[in-house]
Amino acid sequence: MTDRPGLSRRDFLRLGIVAPVSLAAACGWDGGPELEPRLRAISRLNDWVGEKIFFSPTRLAREYPVAQRTPVMQFPAYSIAHNLTGAFPALPADWGLEVGGLVRTPVRLTRAMLEAMPRVSYTVKHHCVEGWTAIATWTGVPVSAVTQMVQPRPEARYLRFDSFDHQYSNGWDLASAMHPQTILAYAWNDRPLTIEHGAPLRLYSPVKLGYKLTKYLTAMTFTRERPGGYWEDQGYPWLGGI
Repeated sequence: MTDRPGLSRRDFLRLGIVAPVSLAAACGWDGGPELEPRLRAISRLNDWVGEKIFFSPTRLAREYPVAQRTPVMQFPAYSIAHNLTGAFPALPADWGLEVGGLVRTPVRLTRAMLEAMPRVSYTVKHHCVEGWTAIATWTGVPVSAVTQMVQPRPEARYLRFDSFDHQYSNGWDLASAMHPQTILAYAWNDRPLTIEHGAPLRLYSPVKLGYKLTKYLTAMTFTRERPGGYWEDQGYPWLGGI
């Protein structure tokens, strides 16, 4: 499988059309009271370009041979809790994934229930907003399969993913969430997901930057309004596509 030829979203950023907001966010600067609204407007343009021009619901990210996987110790691990305290978040004793919001059949899924569902496995390249990449194998349940189970109401337009990592969350558009490579991952490199990489369950998709791939999932909620997110509320692009 190969990527679609032509300008990528990264190429667009290099042209300088939407780079200002990305650079400002990366530096933790919102532009102050005068520039902040303009930067937010540019961010919205960035999202529109990514969603309407570059995103394709059928284009698959390139897959790699297992032999090309990044060595385990060279694949960076990150969490908000670890960054603040030096320890990864503790797994709640009664963990389960709550799927609800604007749906007809809300459910609570255990790890065993998820592992019993049809699975997807692929070896792909992970892209971090800081610039590094790494290759790994991810296995899990397509978000589309869980969506079909709960039957979203017609007014549902977005998904909010919550975690037990210092209230980390992300908002997604439904089209990106329904992409065939967007999964709820419970295994990494053919082994159960570890706490360093988001156990017991994390969101994964090779068509998104790393900060959009919520780890330590606790809830998946269908909404009418566009949810914010931990980094997005600090100025990072909302769509976060590659």
